[in-house]
Amino acid sequence: MNTSFLKKLGLKKSNEGTWTGQKSIGTATEYLESYSPVDGTLIGKVGVTSEKDYAKVVRKAEAAFIKWRAVPAPQRGEVIRQYGNELRTHKDALGRLVSYEMGKSLQEGWGEVQEMIDICDFAVGLSRQLYGLSMHSERPGHRMYEQWHPLGIVGIISAFNFPVAVWSWNAMIAMVCGDVCIWKASEKTPLCAIACNNILQKVLKENKVPEGVSSIINGDYKVGEFMTYDSRIPLISATGSTRMGKIVGATVASRLGKSLLELGGNNAIIVTPNSDLSVVLAGAVFGAVGTCGQRCTSTRRLIIHESIYDKVKAQLKKAYKQLKIGNPLDPAMHVGPLIDKDSVNAYLDSLDAIKEQGGKMLVAGGVLKGEEYTSGCYVKPCIAEVENSYKIVQHETFAPILYVMKYSTLDEAIAMQNDVPQGLSSAIMTNNLKEAEFFLSNAGSDCGIANVNIGTSGAEIGGAFGGEKETGGGRESGSDAWKAYMRRQTNTINYSDTLPLAQGIKFDL
Repeated sequence: MNTSFLKKLGLKKSNEGTWTGQKSIGTATEYLESYSPVDGTLIGKVGVTSEKDYAKVVRKAEAAFIKWRAVPAPQRGEVIRQYGNELRTHKDALGRLVSYEMGKSLQEGWGEVQEMIDICDFAVGLSRQLYGLSMHSERPGHRMYEQWHPLGIVGIISAFNFPVAVWSWNAMIAMVCGDVCIWKASEKTPLCAIACNNILQKVLKENKVPEGVSSIINGDYKVGEFMTYDSRIPLISATGSTRMGKIVGATVASRLGKSLLELGGNNAIIVTPNSDLSVVLAGAVFGAVGTCGQRCTSTRRLIIHESIYDKVKAQLKKAYKQLKIGNPLDPAMHVGPLIDKDSVNAYLDSLDAIKEQGGKMLVAGGVLKGEEYTSGCYVKPCIAEVENSYKIVQHETFAPILYVMKYSTLDEAIAMQNDVPQGLSSAIMTNNLKEAEFFLSNAGSDCGIANVNIGTSGAEIGGAFGGEKETGGGRESGSDAWKAYMRRQTNTINYSDTLPLAQGIKFDL
């Protein structure tokens, strides 16, 4: 594997042949090892952040916040604009690293970096639009308005499946809002975090911005706990499993902090008789196998009307036969590997559970073997015919397993779609206006994202991203999601010569 692109990202090769690029904040005694799921190669090692070194990071962030919050928001936006331009320069190299360290296709790796660029552009515009409201006071000679101030340090905990984009959704908005950020990236993709930080630190240095405005810490969940228990960090934004989110949410709430949680999804597409089946196939297949089924927005369930059920199944089986599985850096491949052997085992356990609970395999799964699959992380995307009530169907499996089931009425289909603990993304395929509008009404999808004639996967940064129920309820990225990173302050100014009290209260002295 040609890994020359790593050098372009500020990573350096050690004497033993592995890569690193971490700026030391102390003397590491433990190291994370990053293995590529593409070929099983040890890419590099990264020092684990100790509690002592974490304290140094926080002190540096606190000092940087005092300076950064005083910088006018449009000037903060200018720094982010320059970072976006640097990302354009490094898009190819960073996209290749995402693909190699995480395992998603090269097109998806480049697409993830493009999301970073897009959120930088969004943040630049936002830097001149951090609006508050003005209100009419009930007291004469008074003016009321609200304004927004930065929170302080924002702790970001990201997952392996989007190793760079989700951090940028949080960090670029938070930084424009005047916050500083500490990032605990997934222990499965630490080099992606270091590469992003290397590029950002160059921009910060050129603009004489303290490097503590953006810092990274490395390690497993124990390092993340440094932040979740730390009252100096008013907001924790965490992306990951529902199990993880419940722990983070409870911990942060116990100290009256704020949390922004982006957790599991169990996303469905409803296929009506009024749909265009070519659109259905494109949305369902990419949604189910893209990133090897490891997106929180991956399509898990296909709810098909009984009148076209057999026809859709036949077309799906035909489409799956055409999928090419292999090295994700090869543009001809549709599907890359799962992230690691643990994920492979979870996939196999799910296949067993499907059969045990009464499911029927329409497209068989399994682990691929051969010299091109030496990492042991390549699996077959599969399709299972199930009932929505099966325990395994109610559970989010981070793998390319698509469940198909039939329905009779639209009310029944929507009830099936909503009858899972998660509530992230949803879609309906129909050319019937009434069906589409009903699906989007308050009697329709209960998810944070509801689409018509597109799949569940592939959200744009202009809209707020997030879901309901066990998905966590947080919102990131576009729209007014910026408010999560700021504190609201209501101001009243008395410009009269007296002090009238609210609600007409009299208090004469």
